[in-house]
This record gives sequence, structure tokens and C-alpha cells, in this order.
Amino acid sequence: MNSTKPQIMIREYRADDAPAMAQLFYDSTHSLGPRRYTPEQVSAWAPAPADPGDVHTRASDGRTTFVAIDAAEEVVAYGDLEVDGHIDHLYCRPDAAGAGVASVLLDELISRARLAGVPKLYVEASELARSLFERKGFTLLRRCDFEVRGVPIHNYAMQRFLN
Repeated sequence: MNSTKPQIMIREYRADDAPAMAQLFYDSTHSLGPRRYTPEQVSAWAPAPADPGDVHTRASDGRTTFVAIDAAEEVVAYGDLEVDGHIDHLYCRPDAAGAGVASVLLDELISRARLAGVPKLYVEASELARSLFERKGFTLLRRCDFEVRGVPIHNYAMQRFLN
């Protein structure tokens, strides 16, 4: 992994980010997911790109959503923070994975939570994201086994207290 910070800018979500975020979620799941999940699990998690309207509705429901953009102002990652401290999404475009983009974005979510007085963050981290959250001070609570579209899959419940 690169030891220098990636050349990105973090900003708050705008409505015109929704199409790029919808495609990014699908591309990330299908390109990076197979590193730790079966093809069946990947297809169940993201059978098709999300509808940009649904992405916009989700990003506008009261949560804080940040996007990371590159020099060309293209969305290379996004993450969100719900008011109760839940980090629901943290996804990086496949060509930016491993460059520290998700780490910088997660730092921004943590900073925003502190500013908002959120006492604890929690997440259900994928196999791919678990180590990033551990490096950022999250502790593992348990493995969560469940089904998506009839396919068994798992992630990890994790938390971090903000003092």
C-alpha cells in the first residue's frame, strides 16, 4: 500500500453523484468481492447496478454521505454515516482500491461523528473492509451469518467508541 495520502478531495454528497455511486457499488462488489466471497455471494449482494434514484433517496435520508473525488472530479469512493453512528456504506472504485482512499474517507466519517457528538460508531464490515476498520480502532464483536437472496453470506459486527 502507498504510504502517501492519495490525491483526492472529500466533499459532501450532491444529487448528481448518485449515478456514479450506483455504478461504483456494483463495480466494487463485482471486481473486489471475489477476493473473499464466492461468485454466488457477489451476485446475490449486487445482482445489478442500483437505481440512481434509490441511491439519492438513501443519501438524502438524514445520513451524512461523503464522496471522494479525484483530480478529474470523478467519484472514486463514498461512505455514509447515519445519525446513530452506523456506518452503512464504505465503497471504493476498483481502480482506486489499495491506494488509501477508503482510509481517508473513513477518517472523515470518524471526524464528522466526533463533531456531531456521536459516542460510538458501529458497522457490519465485509471480509474486505474488516482489516481497515481494525486499523482505525474498531473492535470485532462477532461474525454475522445471514442470507441475501437465498445465498448464505457473512460480515462482521464491529464498533469503536469515540472519547
